[in-house]
This record gives sequence, structure tokens and C-alpha cells, in this order.
Amino acid sequence: MAMFGLIVSGRLVQTEFQPISQTQFLTTITDADNINHVVVFLTGAIPFPEGTAGQVFFSWPDPNAPPNWQILGHISNSKPSAIFKISTLKKLHEMDTFSSTMFGQSNICHNAQIGISIEPLMNITEVPSPSNPQSHITFAQKMLENFMNFVLSYSVSQTNMVPDPTATYVPLSTVQNWYTNFERRLAQNPNFWKT
Repeated sequence: MAMFGLIVSGRLVQTEFQPISQTQFLTTITDADNINHVVVFLTGAIPFPEGTAGQVFFSWPDPNAPPNWQILGHISNSKPSAIFKISTLKKLHEMDTFSSTMFGQSNICHNAQIGISIEPLMNITEVPSPSNPQSHITFAQKMLENFMNFVLSYSVSQTNMVPDPTATYVPLSTVQNWYTNFERRLAQNPNFWKT
């Protein structure tokens, strides 16, 4: 009897999770290059043992290296299904400078794996939500810094300017004032930009 199921858009439901141990289960998603999201769920046939949940992991296996498992989140008896975004995880894995293949070229596999590890509830790792206000603040600050560095790289003094009737010039002080105001508003209300 299958305990877990996996839904990938446009494909049949998968319930073929292979037991690796009494608490670890694994399934393979073939041709996973263009998959954006997966749904992992309990089938209802077998619940988790009392006080446990399933930590869900994702990996792009490489035949030349150990698996690079990334935590997606969890499912439990009280949260029997979850949708996980995986579209950016392969790119992150390929660019991972700390992976075990950093000194050699790895073969890119087109199959992915989903692993579920049954753990005590107190050991379940929560994955930060992308809607976390702190992640918005960090993103906005990095974006602003990048924008300011880009603009400053083109700055010239007035004495070095060449008149160009087709160009529009904005004083750098105006951009710096905008940057300061945006940063202040972001610190006061991380969601101000949503209104």
C-alpha cells in the first residue's frame, strides 16, 4: 500500500516511492528539466506514526557525485499535502560552488529525485516562506544597491560631460534621494510597495 503520492503537471500521479530504510522513501521524476512545481501528499492509506512528519527533499542526481539534497518542506497528518516550487533548484545546484564536483565537470542528469524522511515533529525543519517580509527587505536592499552601483558606474562630472541633444540627464543627487527615501519607507513598512 502506498503511503505517499507525487503529482507533476501533465503526468499521471506517482505513488512508487521506494523504501530506502524504515523511515526514508525515494522516487524519481523522469525528464524533470521543465517542471516548475511538484505536489507531494499522503495517500491516506497509511498515516504517519503519532508525533512524526515527513521532511521532503529534492535532488538532481549526478552519477559522478553524491546526491545534493535540498529541503523543500514537510507533510504531516495535519498537513497531508504541499506544493513545492522546484524550477530554480537545478540552476542553484549547477552553480553551487561548494558542491562536491567543483573541480570537475559534472554530467547533468535530466531526472530528479524526491526523498521523504519520516522524522519526529521536533526535528522537522521549516523552510522560510518566500513571502517572509525579511526576504522582501533583503531583496529590495540588494536590488537598490545593484541599481545604485550601476548608475554610479556611468556618472561623470559636469566638466567631463559632452553635450548630446538626444540624451536626457538626471542629477545623481535625485537618484540618491530616491534611494534614501525608498530604503526609509522599506524599513518602516516592508510591504509598502504592494499598495
